[in-house]
Amino acid sequence: MNKSLLLFSLFCFLLVGRLSLAQHRNKLIATIDPATNEIQVKQQLTYHNDSEHGLSSIYFNDWNHAYSSKKTALATRFADEFNRSLYFAKDEERGRTIINSVVDQNYTGLKWERTAQRDIVKIHLDKPLPPNESTQLFITYTLKLPNSRFTDYGYYPDGSYYLKDWYLSPAVFDGEWMLYSDKDLGDLYTDPAETTIDLIYPEGLNLVSNFDSGNNSISLDGQQIILKGSNRKNCEILLTRDKTFTNHVTRYLTLVTDIEAEKYDKISQGVSIHKIAEFIHENLGDYPHTNLLVSEIQYNDNPLYGLNQLPSFIRPYGEKFQFEMKVLKTALDSYLGETLFFDKRKDRWVNDAIAIYLMIKFVEKYYPNQKLIGKLAKIWGVRSFHLADMGFNEQYAFFSMLAARKNIDQALSTPNDSLIRFNQKIANRYKAGLGLAYLAEFVGEERIDSTILDFFNVHKLSPNIEVADFKNVLEQCSDNELDWFFEEYVKTRKKIDYKIKRIRKTDDSITFILKNKRGTNVPISLFGLKKDSVVSKYWFKDIDTSKTFTIPRNGEDRLVLNYDQKIPEFNQRDNWKTLNGFFSSNKPLKFQFFKDTEDPYYNQVFYVPVANFNIYDGVTPGLRIYNKTFLERPFQFDIAPTYSFLEKTLVGKASLRYRQYHGKSGLYLSSYQLSGSTSHFQVNSRFTTLTPSVLFGWRPDDLISNRRQFLLARHRSVFRNIDGAIADEIDTEPDYSVFNVRFQDIDNHIINYKSWWLDAQHSADFTKLAFEMEYRWLYENNRQFNIRLFAGKFLRNKTDSDFFSFALDRPTDYLFDLDYLGRSEDSGLYSQQIIIAEGGFKSQLPDPFANDWMATANASVNVWRWIELYGDIGYLKNKGENARFVYDSGVRLNLVTDYFELYFPLHSNNGWEIAQPNYEERIRFLVTISPRTLIGLFTRKWF
Repeated sequence: MNKSLLLFSLFCFLLVGRLSLAQHRNKLIATIDPATNEIQVKQQLTYHNDSEHGLSSIYFNDWNHAYSSKKTALATRFADEFNRSLYFAKDEERGRTIINSVVDQNYTGLKWERTAQRDIVKIHLDKPLPPNESTQLFITYTLKLPNSRFTDYGYYPDGSYYLKDWYLSPAVFDGEWMLYSDKDLGDLYTDPAETTIDLIYPEGLNLVSNFDSGNNSISLDGQQIILKGSNRKNCEILLTRDKTFTNHVTRYLTLVTDIEAEKYDKISQGVSIHKIAEFIHENLGDYPHTNLLVSEIQYNDNPLYGLNQLPSFIRPYGEKFQFEMKVLKTALDSYLGETLFFDKRKDRWVNDAIAIYLMIKFVEKYYPNQKLIGKLAKIWGVRSFHLADMGFNEQYAFFSMLAARKNIDQALSTPNDSLIRFNQKIANRYKAGLGLAYLAEFVGEERIDSTILDFFNVHKLSPNIEVADFKNVLEQCSDNELDWFFEEYVKTRKKIDYKIKRIRKTDDSITFILKNKRGTNVPISLFGLKKDSVVSKYWFKDIDTSKTFTIPRNGEDRLVLNYDQKIPEFNQRDNWKTLNGFFSSNKPLKFQFFKDTEDPYYNQVFYVPVANFNIYDGVTPGLRIYNKTFLERPFQFDIAPTYSFLEKTLVGKASLRYRQYHGKSGLYLSSYQLSGSTSHFQVNSRFTTLTPSVLFGWRPDDLISNRRQFLLARHRSVFRNIDGAIADEIDTEPDYSVFNVRFQDIDNHIINYKSWWLDAQHSADFTKLAFEMEYRWLYENNRQFNIRLFAGKFLRNKTDSDFFSFALDRPTDYLFDLDYLGRSEDSGLYSQQIIIAEGGFKSQLPDPFANDWMATANASVNVWRWIELYGDIGYLKNKGENARFVYDSGVRLNLVTDYFELYFPLHSNNGWEIAQPNYEERIRFLVTISPRTLIGLFTRKWF
């Protein structure tokens, strides 16, 4: 028996075995009440126990109840991603499930309870259910739908509805119950079932569903329809005011979609959809259902991230290409989700791998010359960028590597709910698809394509497919073992990185050493080039550290690893070697305007205009010169000279940094830096700093956690040139240096923010310690309470000046760390800028310095949204004096925490400040103008 026949026989055996398992049967009568946005449900479930264990209870997924409170897994997930919408939701906006009764086939009332997960229901059976036996359950309940603003699921203001994973569905029992809460990940895990739904819904709405639907009829309560689904996991329903969906009937399936393109006519859209349906059929085979639902909501939940997220007036792609990619992406996700029943909480990467791999093939087949930035690549000034040369399919490696270079990448086998948002939505999906493309290049594209087709045809609609099934099929198609793919590429976050070393040439052969720089033992491709044309190609494997190879000489003038970039390699900058001498191997220097993607064949240096501001230098335009591409790299330099028009001289800053990433958790970061800056702190008075530093970072194994710990050690030298007019006001030496060590522990969470640090400073004139702790609690009644504690003590202090003293409200910032707009001002608007540091007071009290010790507490509580009351208390002591008690209080407008805040003093040691003259001069403001800091406000949920 030949290999193909044996494989076919095995597939048939597996298919018969899988489909012989009895399915659960579901019958529902559901009535939507538009007045209350509730659904009254009567559900009859015939549950078949296909396990080898007797069951005394059955668990159900009740994901509608995930919207019921602030303590569900869904609300927690939102908070982890800095989304407070569900936490602050009004009660009428929340969803919940009210179970009225549960009885069995003997009409015996059954006990039920909610688990600690809240959106999982446990029903206790009257007697154990033996293996291969069935029981019937009759459940009546009311679904209070949530507002759609949280996840698109629920009711809309115009009376529309989107229902997905909405009714009770049995959890999967596989020796143990697989109990997964809803975390807005689209990974409901339940057994496929035969389901019939008798749905009554309001008049005036148009219904589309992934289920087969009968004819509409009119009942006393509205419209009525019967929906049927065989081998389905859940029923998806959209009820809309307008008829926005079109049925595209093709030879292969009926695709139901509301995805449109304004400038792409309907007939052409139909032609494109037929092309997509044909492509999917060629690569995956027959679709086992009648309709494939492809909606705009589905696409928005999992879009093709990139430039097509830009506003339509600057989108660089043609309407046809953009329309086809949107439909293809959503159709593949829907197609695979409706047919390959993996446990997507654990093994979602397989569906992702197939979908992204097929998208890559689609573009290679129909749009081989499509650029990543589309039409923008032809614009003068843009076309010189390496980004403009990148093909559309190169984005998958780019975004996957973006995570790897930041050391936030996670293994493909990481559970779906343990992935950070960027990996869950983008990087891991792309890495999975690249993995299949990598295999296709190594094994052979035709073999991988036929294997995917065979795998789909055998395992579609099979309950609870496992990765081992996919691995077995892939190994059948390969002449080589593929353990490296599953053990190294899938199960670990190891990076692929090879380098060519020590080339030796003869007239008829080339001998060289391949070095595996990171020990990831996977195959690597080598290309021989002659004047940029490929003249030879080889695959090498089993390279643990380094290995010597010899190849015949075919006129090559260069050897290049991974020339076609099919392998997601960590660093491609050292992938090539010339055969024409040492000096010709040096990469040329390339100066470019603005940041670009990484070009492995050049040493890139970027320049961009910049401008800074403080009141002594004014607006300081200049030129920033740096080598950082869009991807992180270990060594970075950044030089930014600017010109002060007020002082008529150069100012600016510069830094050299080497950053080394380590493992996923524990010590994950080491950074070594030399930095310097120069600017003015008063008219005709310059300061210059020079700082060598080292930073170590720690993080937990759970990357979703925002907790980080850092240890910073630095030696800052400060040099000051002081104008003679104010020299008498400066009572310290102009030049000084401080050795500073700080340990910081921060957990940046939107509900419970916690941070503390311990700081030690030593110089020739003083030694001091300081400690700060800050907490922010967001209570269930939506009231937020903030408290900050600070304590500082001089261990020795030989100065008579307050320049190095602790300050209540506006530290002198002798280390020049703080972004003061006017650091030497004691009157006027700029003197009212506050940066919460040291004492943290908001009122300007007399004698605010302490040269011995200080201890303060700052607290605030909101009274309505962003309006808060604050209060500060503390003690401070100067040498030779008694300790003094100080306090202040007022109103805080917490518009954007830590970014833009206003403080209005009311009462303090100064008395009732609100009743005193020139009150507007007592108002303090906090503002952040750093672009990097502001961008972090919007990107923090992704990383």
